[in-house]
Amino acid sequence: MRDFLRWAWDMGVRFSRSLDWILLLALAALMAIGLAVLDSAGGSRLVIAQGARFAVGLGAMWAISRLPVPRLRAWTPMIYAVSMIPLMAVFVLGTGKYGRQWLNLGFFYLQPAELLKVSLPMMVAWYLNRMPLPPRIPVVLTAAVIIGVPTGLVMLQPDFGTGVLIAASGAFVLLLAGLPWWWVGVGVGGVAAAAPIAWIWLLRPYQKDRIMMFLDPEADALGAGWNIIQSKIAIGSGGLTGKGWGQGSQSHLNFIPEQTTDFAFSVLSEEFGWIGVAVVLALYLVVIGRCLWIAVESRDTWSRLLAGATGLAFFVYVLVNGGMISGLLPVVGVPMPLISYGGTSAVSLLAGFGLVMAIRSHRPVHGH
Repeated sequence: MRDFLRWAWDMGVRFSRSLDWILLLALAALMAIGLAVLDSAGGSRLVIAQGARFAVGLGAMWAISRLPVPRLRAWTPMIYAVSMIPLMAVFVLGTGKYGRQWLNLGFFYLQPAELLKVSLPMMVAWYLNRMPLPPRIPVVLTAAVIIGVPTGLVMLQPDFGTGVLIAASGAFVLLLAGLPWWWVGVGVGGVAAAAPIAWIWLLRPYQKDRIMMFLDPEADALGAGWNIIQSKIAIGSGGLTGKGWGQGSQSHLNFIPEQTTDFAFSVLSEEFGWIGVAVVLALYLVVIGRCLWIAVESRDTWSRLLAGATGLAFFVYVLVNGGMISGLLPVVGVPMPLISYGGTSAVSLLAGFGLVMAIRSHRPVHGH
């Protein structure tokens, strides 16, 4: 019996040695809270479906965490190229409520844009790893093309929110590589200058409605402004401790729209109150901080840039959804990580954290 226990212990250590337990436990807690919110907002069927997706994501995270960094780095161009194929396929085979954002695979709806949240920062880090840093103008322009092509394709679907997040994941790699801040100012100025053109020629009517309702949701309280008004009511009514799990009137009386996806965090706020929100935000900070710590400890440029960008991009995902449901940002259809219902998003996120764990577990002694 003692030999069996020793063997089981050794197998467990070998199985889990590539996992970062601080990161894993924080992610597991977020997934558990997400499933509790989905059970209240959508029922056990959604919990089972999302649990299965979490299982697939955790499997991918474990498998990726065991791969050596040099191999992952060498595979990066191929991963980036392969992830572009379904992104282009949506223009022919895609489906969606407001455009073509999804591929129906029969047993699963794939959102190709989510894959770029992993492959794009990998590719930008791979390119910058081969160049002297901080990057000079030609290098920055080439990296901008690597970022801009998939971002443009996502914008054309159209999926403005996901496009912004994909662009941010690549931009963070550049910033961590030492991009001068005046470049950031130029980029922000360019976006501001292009805003009137985008309003006239690029934005769809529903996107314009979202911006107008962000500025004044009460102007159409029973129409386009309904979503954000009801979300803010739910957040405020939760108070300090919340109404209790499964007791949220805004969600159970169907006042909150998209309560299992974009506005799932509103359900959490109503039922668990500010204490619940603080716990979730603390867990998010643990995840982000751990990624940044692993980036600091990394010994090669690719690993440092990728781990840091993964943590900062995750911060933006949380910031955008939190700002959206509280009326501080326009509604752009971005889910709250690991809380909102969604398969491709959850799997791609966990796969990305698998890369971070691989970086921590396989720190190369030599690197660029």
